[in-house]
Amino acid sequence: MKIQGKMFMWLSVFLLIMAVVYGVWSKEPAGTTALFLAFGLAIMIGFYLGFTARRVDVGAQDNKEADVADDAGELGFFSPHSWQPLFLGLGGSFAFLSVAIGWWLMYFAAPLILASIWGWVFEYYRGENRTQ
Repeated sequence: MKIQGKMFMWLSVFLLIMAVVYGVWSKEPAGTTALFLAFGLAIMIGFYLGFTARRVDVGAQDNKEADVADDAGELGFFSPHSWQPLFLGLGGSFAFLSVAIGWWLMYFAAPLILASIWGWVFEYYRGENRTQ
């Protein structure tokens, strides 16, 4: 994780320089704002990765002598049969569609989004999957 943090920090330095150069040269506010926002995002990700790299064990990607097989193993737990992302995507599509059709559609989208987020967060706290 340490190398990814350094990469994002260097990316943030590059984006800051480009934002200043672009802002001075073009005097166009939309692109300059987008570049400054990209700088902010890159520095947040770089800081997070650098901060967590100090707290976790050294991974295979941080060892220059490591092989690809050294990083093999379990990466985490991923739910194989969750319906909640489908309903969250459906609610999100209704929410974005409400901008084009009418804001009244948001009354149907918001409860669907909130219920699917609630279900996704607490999916493994009750029912048949609570022991997983």
